[in-house]
Amino acid sequence: MTTTTTWTDDELDRIEQAEELDIASLRRSGTLSSRRTIWVVRVGDDIYVRSVYGPGSDWYRGTRARHEGRIEAEGVTKDVSFVDVADEIDDEEINEAVDASYRRKYAHYAASIIEAITSDTASSTTLRLLPR
Repeated sequence: MTTTTTWTDDELDRIEQAEELDIASLRRSGTLSSRRTIWVVRVGDDIYVRSVYGPGSDWYRGTRARHEGRIEAEGVTKDVSFVDVADEIDDEEINEAVDASYRRKYAHYAASIIEAITSDTASSTTLRLLPR
């Protein structure tokens, strides 16, 4: 498989339009875990996900093993790397932009759900998805 480090415009648009994304992490053995369906947002030319239940969530814990996996949304299937936003210099700025994207995209859901996905607990799990 060819390695890429950026999303195409078509991939960004399709993933942005997806209500949900299926995500599977790569286990230490090299096999994929079971897929989980989660919310996804786009900020500029980047794709982000986070765990509404925080770092204890099964799918999120799975990303810790190899920081790699596969996503599927709106006809886009891609092997990705999981990059911890908390490790980036501008993590607070990124998380604010991700919060705004979640609020905008999922505004049709109950306020309590939006508060959960934009909470400090959820924000601590923000991952940037990089195609590989």
